[in-house]
Amino acid sequence: METIISICGLSKTYASGLEALKPLDLDIRKGEIFALLGPNGAGKTTLISIICGIVTPSAGTVSVAGNDIGRDYRAARRMIGLVPQELHTDAFETVWATVNFSRGLFGCAPDPAFVEKTLKELSLWDKRKARIMELSGGMKRRVMIAKALSHEPDILFLDEPTAGVDVELRRDMWELVRQLRLSGVTIILTTHYIEEAEEMADRVGVISKGELILVEEKNALMKKLGKKELTLNLSEVMEAVPPELAEWKLALQADGHELLYVFDANADRTGVPSLLRRMSDLGIGFKDLHTRQSSLEDIFVSLVHEEKRR
Repeated sequence: METIISICGLSKTYASGLEALKPLDLDIRKGEIFALLGPNGAGKTTLISIICGIVTPSAGTVSVAGNDIGRDYRAARRMIGLVPQELHTDAFETVWATVNFSRGLFGCAPDPAFVEKTLKELSLWDKRKARIMELSGGMKRRVMIAKALSHEPDILFLDEPTAGVDVELRRDMWELVRQLRLSGVTIILTTHYIEEAEEMADRVGVISKGELILVEEKNALMKKLGKKELTLNLSEVMEAVPPELAEWKLALQADGHELLYVFDANADRTGVPSLLRRMSDLGIGFKDLHTRQSSLEDIFVSLVHEEKRR
């Protein structure tokens, strides 16, 4: 697949000595949805700000469709729409005026039909004459998205776009993301709602302490690192796991009412049949059992914790 953003040896160290980004390489493919996950302070916003030309890197290069973000700033930035975390816009302007103004900032000719279409898709059409100061927080977030889309960018950055917004906006926004992706727009998002990344993303990058620790196809990542959990609801309360079951590394939970077994679902031998046979031999009964596939959130937490232990 064609690369639309190419990042080589990019790093950022502030005057205070804070190393916000360690040298990293990353290619973003045209037309994909790339989810960048990481805890607060991991470097997500710094990385996005550098690509968008807001922050100057200490070292390395970024090119957008072959345009260097430093040498060819206007051409590179023209291709990018950014929805930042913070809601910054003129409180006294109307919705219609502020979206039209954003379009003009990028040298685009007026196109009332396109602006109308964008406002309608974001449920803002009825608010087009309202001043920004009169809108709710969720509506202001919608305006930020409309501003980012006003110049018809090829790449859309969404930096924590649904943090603190209502369920309706989140649903509308993800439907819009799907439509944009179908039209060929490349989407890079950061989010604390990992279930959104799990549902939407093609690839996932995990960043921790300024270091990009993993980039992987989402499905391959979940298959490779995902585990399954088998929970057995015991017939009788158990005070401790019998030594005869030690090889399965079971965990006793729910005050002795449950046994938890974690295993690799992709392994040739999961150990589940042999565990159940051994429990039967020992006279340990259970009333019910169920399995759960680990989620992207489980994988993310384990990766970040592993990185912290280094």
